[in-house]
Parts: sequence; structure tokens; C-alpha cells
Amino acid sequence: MLACVVHGAGDVRVEDIARRSPAAGEVSVSVAYGGICGSDLHYAHRGGVGDFLVEQPLVLGHEVVGTVEELGQGTTGPAVGTPVAVHPATPCGVCPECLDGRQNVCRDTRYLGSAARMPHVQGGFAQQIVVPADQIRVLPTGLSLELAVLAEPLSVALHAVSRAGDVRGRRVLVTGAGPIGCLTVAALAHAGADAIFVSDLVPEALAIAAAVGATSTVLATDTEALPTDVDIAIEASGAPPALATCISSVKRGGRVVQLGLLPPGSVPLLGNLLVTREIELVGAFRFGTEIDEALRLLADGLPVEPVLTQTFPLSRSVEAIALAGDRVRASKVVLDLR
Repeated sequence: MLACVVHGAGDVRVEDIARRSPAAGEVSVSVAYGGICGSDLHYAHRGGVGDFLVEQPLVLGHEVVGTVEELGQGTTGPAVGTPVAVHPATPCGVCPECLDGRQNVCRDTRYLGSAARMPHVQGGFAQQIVVPADQIRVLPTGLSLELAVLAEPLSVALHAVSRAGDVRGRRVLVTGAGPIGCLTVAALAHAGADAIFVSDLVPEALAIAAAVGATSTVLATDTEALPTDVDIAIEASGAPPALATCISSVKRGGRVVQLGLLPPGSVPLLGNLLVTREIELVGAFRFGTEIDEALRLLADGLPVEPVLTQTFPLSRSVEAIALAGDRVRASKVVLDLR
């Protein structure tokens, strides 16, 4: 079968890889669509994400949906042909974090399309993928595979909003209007935030944020127009200056959620403001059970379609990855793997 494989920085290929049959407890999925994530771009362009470097060929992708192809012997699961989404994480289930119900920060997890372990965990940008049965989620009736591809990044956004606390009636700033930032906006609007401000360097990205629920958008360079005394700030860009904006903009006693992954190593931090204003700074990493809520919201019509901007066939993966890094022309770029 064909797959999108990264071999190192700037070396992405569409090539043949071996299929495998599901073992007991596993399900084989015929992959239909896969969304290109920022981590996929890092692997493709830089050969790594943070400290995790590509040391062997790695199939990219963790935002995937498709249909059930085969069940392993004795495996209980949805019937062949059922449309499904795939939860990309396989937590260990035995570490203190898993036992505390925080599987998203499991210390020994496996995540699709990740070079964090050796051997690497192969991803979902392939025509077929085999995963444990409990990572399969049946799509709600009426939800298309084309829209369900947003379930994984929407889950990340929902988790970040949960880390923000009760947002009903609150004024919230989101820095970064990429796909995750825009999906966070949609999640905030659904959760009842009163005012949602979004900042970014790219006007085209801000237009998408407005289309999915932002009540006000501002260019990040227009510092005088940035909101002040917001109740909550969610940093979704991974840019250190944006974190500084969040800390400066939140009210005394407010909360900042760091969602975007920052560059490796140390970054500047307005630590004194955290102290003198008693600002809470919390992290938000991946997600747990939020994928079930994400699928329900998508089926119920959460208005996130503007985030989906282009779809390419698997054969044009290199072109799709190049476009996905162009924030003026693209937001969420999707691969059609059928």
C-alpha cells in the first residue's frame, strides 16, 4: 500500500510499505482522510519535533478517519465498513498519570506518527492502519468522514478550554489563529464565552477565526489594539512573544493556558507579573476522552467548516505539506488516502 513517509529534514516520499493484518484486540482501518498537523510539518521540514528526531523512516499523520476493514481474531468492535475516527494515543494504563485519569500525559504513551520512541510509532497517512480496538470511535449518524477529520484537533481545543475552567460569560483572548487556535475559538463560543478576542500576524488566518466565532480580531503587531484585563488567555501559536502577550493581557488573578508547543529550551517569561498579579499559568497537552465530545459537536453542526481549506490526494502529499505551511493560503490541509 502507499503511505506518506518522512526520512529526514526535507525528505518526504510517497512510497510502498507493507500492510499487516490485525492481531487479537486490534482493528484494521481503511483510511479515508488525514489532516496535516503542525507536528507533521516539523517532521517534514526540520526532521524532528522538539528533541524528538527522525532516526528511521516514519509514516506521518495522527488525525485520521476511515472505515473498518477487518477485526482481529476474537476482537469485539464495529462491523466491517463502519465509518470511524481513530484516537491516536495508546497510553500505558499503569503509570500514576493513567491511574489518575490523566492518560493524555501518560509517561509511556504511544502516539501515531511520533518519533518520541524507538522504534518510532508509525502514523496514519497510509491506506491502511492497525490500532487497538479501544482507539476506534464510531462516527455519529450523519457525520461525514470529510468533516470528522477535524475530530482530533477539535479534541485538543476542547481539552485546552477545559483547562481554562468555566468560560461562561468570560472575556477570552486566543493568540494564534491556526487550525488549533480557530477550533479553540469555536469551542469557546460553544462553551458560552462572552467575548472572544483573537490575535495573529496573518489577516487571512484572522478571517477564519472570525468565521468560526471570534467576536474581535486584531493583528498581533497592533499592540495598542490588543485587549486588556481579559479573564482568560489561551496561547495557541507556540510563539514566545504570544505567551508574553497573554500574560500581559490577562487580568489580576486570571488564567493563561499554554496550548502551543514552544521552541525547545528556555523562553523568556514575564515571571514577575505571574507573581504580583497572581496569574495562573497552566499547560494543555493533547487530550483524553474529549474525542467523544468532539464527534458529537461536529455531528450537531459546530460551525468549523471554514477551517478546512484544501484537500489533496495522497500522491500529492509533498505539495500538500508545502501548502499547509503557508498560513496566508491555507488553514487545515487534508490528504485523501482512498
